[in-house]
Amino acid sequence: MKKLFTLILAASAMLSAGAQKATSANPVSNDPAAKKILDAVSAKFKTYKSPLAMFTYKIENAQGKALSTKKGVVSMKGSKYKVTIPGMEIFSDGRTSWNLDKSANEVTIKDVDANAGELSPQKLFTNFYDKDFLYKLNGEKKEAGKTLQEIELTPTNKNRPYHKVYVWIDKATKTFYSARILEKSGNRYSYTVNTFKSTAALSDAEFTFNKAKYPGVEVVDLR
Repeated sequence: MKKLFTLILAASAMLSAGAQKATSANPVSNDPAAKKILDAVSAKFKTYKSPLAMFTYKIENAQGKALSTKKGVVSMKGSKYKVTIPGMEIFSDGRTSWNLDKSANEVTIKDVDANAGELSPQKLFTNFYDKDFLYKLNGEKKEAGKTLQEIELTPTNKNRPYHKVYVWIDKATKTFYSARILEKSGNRYSYTVNTFKSTAALSDAEFTFNKAKYPGVEVVDLR
């Protein structure tokens, strides 16, 4: 479950600040066309007040065989977020995060430390790309009645556990559609947005773990 928790935030934790920025010894050569698309997606997302997305999360092995498919929901409000997938809920009020493993009836509490690279799902939709990646536009494809623009990202930090990230953008709406992460181990992880609301009715209490709602839960406080 800890592995799943890491991966469910992959587009933010993997696509995170904390990797080295390129220097003269590691020159950047990015595709202006890809940057224009990503900048438009980032700018549009920043106008949303309380977005909510329903997504499909899929794990494949190196041969492309599906190992696991799950559906989940991620909601955001300012720096707050909540991720719900079968068997797990992740809460964060921007200062503290709670990782609830329902199968173990255990919640792990940690301080949020952006400087350590522990970032929120908001990074999936904003300008993560300028910090840690070389990127290029590969072209377009049709899927689910949409025209999708494929952008290939290569991490500048070669110590990352993944070597490629592919992001697909809905050309018409300038919104994120899906991402695929290729690990050096051969495993592949993909996230596809099924439905998206730019403004959902979300109270601040939804982003904080309430122990009273989970009788008998074991608390592991790592703060």
